[in-house]
Amino acid sequence: MNLTEDPAPRRPANGEAYPASAAHDHVFAGTGSPEPRKAPREDHGAGGSREGDATALPPDHTQAILETTKQVGAVLKASGCPFALIGGVAAYAHGIPVRLQHDTDFAVRREDAGTVTDALREHGIRIVDPPEDWLVKARSGGEEIDLIFSLAGRPVTTELLERAQTLPVDSVHMPVIAPTDLLVSRLMAFSEHHCDFGTLLPVARGLRERVDWARVRQETEGAPMAEAFLHLLELLHVLPTHGPTAPGGAGPS
Repeated sequence: MNLTEDPAPRRPANGEAYPASAAHDHVFAGTGSPEPRKAPREDHGAGGSREGDATALPPDHTQAILETTKQVGAVLKASGCPFALIGGVAAYAHGIPVRLQHDTDFAVRREDAGTVTDALREHGIRIVDPPEDWLVKARSGGEEIDLIFSLAGRPVTTELLERAQTLPVDSVHMPVIAPTDLLVSRLMAFSEHHCDFGTLLPVARGLRERVDWARVRQETEGAPMAEAFLHLLELLHVLPTHGPTAPGGAGPS
């Protein structure tokens, strides 16, 4: 359901297109600064590609990403620094059946970056300093980890992290960004270049009873892509055109 036209898909040597979701990973996280497509994974098992062949990413990498999320979440909890799980894994923790494929994202305060990265290094997690100044990247077990200081241009604050809800991620409980903040960060990340409503629509449907839609409208006022998405929700009867917009005020699906 992209409302902007994507360029023709880039194809590897075997002729298969890369997954369309790859370019939108960071938009899902709410950063608004999608990174280039990650290098495809190699599969050398039975039926896999020969060495040197470029292959598309597997369609579902959920369990591997969940294991990395649990590992990092446990380290962050032990560090004593406030944080919250964000992005696609946060939607998964809230019960939305999203497909996890590339990385796991955490919101931390910029002033805690040193403490957090030191704690991760002590547990064997490799830290990568990217050129962007709004995040730190890390890797563990082949999975990518983003520690994000700014969501769609807005700094991660103590107040945002205090609103996080403690939820189980597989078998580890950790703070997860609140539904309203998740929707706001996603909506504010939309731009004319990256505006995939299709990835956010099932999240909005699944969380509609838990989102403060009045605050979403207030915090996204004047953002054309966000307002267009909210209007789409009204047309689909996910939200009422008129009436209450606080949690529980959505219309029939």
